[in-house]
Amino acid sequence: MKNQPSNSSAIRPDAGHWGGVFRVAVIGAATLKGRELKEVLTDRNFPAQDIRLLDDDESLGQLEAVGEEPTFIQSVLPEHLENADFTFFACDENFTRNSWQMARKAGSDIIDLSYALEGEKGVPLRAPWIERELCIGPRIDFSEASVTIAHPAAVVLALLLLRAQKTASIVRAVATAFEPASEHGKRGMDELHEQTVNLLSFQQLPKTVFDSQVAFNLLDRYGEKSQSSLQSVEDRILRHLQSIVTGKVVVPSLMLLQAPIFHGHAFSLYIELEQPAQLEEMTAALSGDHVDVLQGSEESPSNVNAAGQEQIQVFVRRDSQRANGFWIWASSDNLRIAALTAVECAESMIASRPRGTVQ
Repeated sequence: MKNQPSNSSAIRPDAGHWGGVFRVAVIGAATLKGRELKEVLTDRNFPAQDIRLLDDDESLGQLEAVGEEPTFIQSVLPEHLENADFTFFACDENFTRNSWQMARKAGSDIIDLSYALEGEKGVPLRAPWIERELCIGPRIDFSEASVTIAHPAAVVLALLLLRAQKTASIVRAVATAFEPASEHGKRGMDELHEQTVNLLSFQQLPKTVFDSQVAFNLLDRYGEKSQSSLQSVEDRILRHLQSIVTGKVVVPSLMLLQAPIFHGHAFSLYIELEQPAQLEEMTAALSGDHVDVLQGSEESPSNVNAAGQEQIQVFVRRDSQRANGFWIWASSDNLRIAALTAVECAESMIASRPRGTVQ
């Protein structure tokens, strides 16, 4: 399926007005998030005259493309961040913590996709889709700015809940989210692949990332030796969700499960309204920018169909026992939504960078 065009073009900077005036650095350029970020920067015609691809020592010298221009991945050094207007951190949390001050000293605005700067003083959590839904305009800061993007699962749940609330007040919400291996980067994807192959050939399973069998399995927790935990991710999603909806909607009870899928989030969301409503009312409320509501004869939302799409795919049905209850089955491309959130943050920060000219 081809990528859907973004419905938010009205808020993009005028590339013709700005020209290619900004210098951009992508740290973690070889990661899954970094590659998605490069694609979104190109697709949205971000006004950059120079995009520098940086990463750790393992990725040095790799040939990548920015648009139609080939370029090599370089190391993260102060000279490679010199005069950078925007620096995107698409690497892991530890790498961001060890290098973000280097970008700040270079005078760059920072957009953190790794969540390492969450809770850092003066680093707000941003979700432009939700800000527009709530009619909240971003604050313009003419000093160097840093932001952390909201978790893509939190963005999806927030948008669906805020839209559903247009039908009637929500009194109860319960969500189950299914986590893909790609949230652990290439290492997570590789381990799921190797586990699948090894299981079919009766060989020992690699468990470096998850310390558990993920292939052909559903998990509510990882093994004890795993470097991360599902509980910590679940806590982050809820924390981000609560922050970006600013008390405007009920925050759901959430269970996060690790699914044996490579890419894309899936969600089962139950919503109970204050009063009964028609299915058509709920469908109309959910429809709009960034949401594609599929009807009965169309393909059902799935992580496969959502891959590469900017839209959240949604199917709605009534609860069989309660007239005011609705079930929403949704899927979304986790990497795409994270990259779009990051680039839209940078676009909204352009107004605070009047010095974005060749230096």
